[in-house]
Amino acid sequence: MSATPSSASPTLPPFDPGDPLGIDDLLTDEDRAVRDTVRQWAADRVLPHIAEWYEAGELPTLRELTRELGSIGALGMSLTGYGCAGASAVQYGLACLELEAADSGIRSLVSVQGSLAMYAIWRFGSEEQKQRWLPAMASGEVIGCFGLTEPDAGSDPASLRTYAKRDGTDWVLNGRKMWITNGSVAGVAVVWAQTDDGIRGFAVPTGTPGFSASDIKHKWSLRASVTSELVLDDVRLPADAVLPGATGLRGPLGCLSHARYGIVWGSMGAARAGFEAALEYARTREQFGKPIGGFQLTQAKLADMAVELHKGILLAHHLGRRMDAGRLRPEQVSFGKLNNVREAIEICRTARTILGANGISLEYPVMRHATNLESVLTYEGTVEMHQLVLGKALTGLDAFR
Repeated sequence: MSATPSSASPTLPPFDPGDPLGIDDLLTDEDRAVRDTVRQWAADRVLPHIAEWYEAGELPTLRELTRELGSIGALGMSLTGYGCAGASAVQYGLACLELEAADSGIRSLVSVQGSLAMYAIWRFGSEEQKQRWLPAMASGEVIGCFGLTEPDAGSDPASLRTYAKRDGTDWVLNGRKMWITNGSVAGVAVVWAQTDDGIRGFAVPTGTPGFSASDIKHKWSLRASVTSELVLDDVRLPADAVLPGATGLRGPLGCLSHARYGIVWGSMGAARAGFEAALEYARTREQFGKPIGGFQLTQAKLADMAVELHKGILLAHHLGRRMDAGRLRPEQVSFGKLNNVREAIEICRTARTILGANGISLEYPVMRHATNLESVLTYEGTVEMHQLVLGKALTGLDAFR
C-alpha cells in the first residue's frame, strides 16, 4: 500500500547546477564561512594573476601571499595551539578545494606548509621546537618545506640515502632531496634521514652552513609553484634539532597521510574549475545555429563530469567527518586520493574537448588544471602505490616486496 502524499509536504528546493546533490546542506554555518573566506581570497588575490604567473613559470608574490594566507588562518589550520586556527578536518578540506580551484600550486604551498612541515613539528617535535617554529609558520612569516623525496628514492622512502651521523652531541647531515615544494624560500626544512637508529626527522634552519636549495626549472606542471632541490653538505645541527617523537617510516608516512587528505579535497577544486568553465562555454558557444550545450553528446559529457565531481566531493566530505571523529585510516585516504585525482584529470580532459581549441588557451583554466593534476596524480603517492595500499588492505597480502 503506497503512502498518500501529505498536503503539508515541504516544497522541494530548486535544482542547483552548482550543487546538484545539495551537499551544502551537510555543512555548518562555520564550514560555509571558512569556505567563503578562502574562496573570496583566491578570487581577489590569485585568479586575476594566475595565468600570467603560470605562463612565466613563477610565483613572484609568494611571500606576500603566504603572509596573507596566515592572516586568514589557512596555514596549519587544522592544528591546535601555537597560533593555529584549530579548524575541523572538513573546514581544512573545504579550504583546500577553494585554493586548488584557483591553482594546484597555491594549494600545494598551503599543504606543504601546514600538513607536512608544520604537522611534522606539531606531531613529533619537542615543545621547544613547537614554540620556536609553529607561531611564525602559522602567521606566514616563516615558510617551511618537507624533505623526504630523493633523486633515487621516490616511492620507496625506506631507501633514503641522506644520512645523519652523530658527532659528539651534534648531528651531521649529508644528502640530497628532490622535488621539494617551497624549498628555496623556506626558513626551516623538515628533513628525513637515515641514522644508526633508523629514519629520523630534523628541523633544519635553512641558514645553517652546508644547506643550499636551488629551483627546478623547465617544469610543464605546477608552474606557479616553487619546486627545489635541497643539498645538505656536512650540515651540523645541535642535538635538539631532531624531532624526538618520530623514529622509522611511521613519522614521514603519517605526515604524508595528513597531506594526502587535503589532496582528496583539492583535486575536486581543480575538477570544479574545469567543469564550470565547460558548462559556461557550452551555454554560450554556438555551432550549427544553437549553443553546443543543446547537443546530446555535450550534455552527456557534462552529466558524466557532474556525477564524478560531486561523488568525489561527497567522498571527501565523508573522509573529513571520519578524520574529525578520529576514525580515518590511511587506507581510506589512499582510496580518496586514488579516486579523486584520477577523476579530476578525466573531468579536465573532457572539459578541454568541450572547449575545443580554446581549451588549450590560458584564457581558460582547463589546460592549466589538467597539467597541474598530472603532478598531483604522482606526488605524495603514485596511482600504483595507492592501488597497492588498497590491494594489501583488501587481500591481506603485501605486494610491495
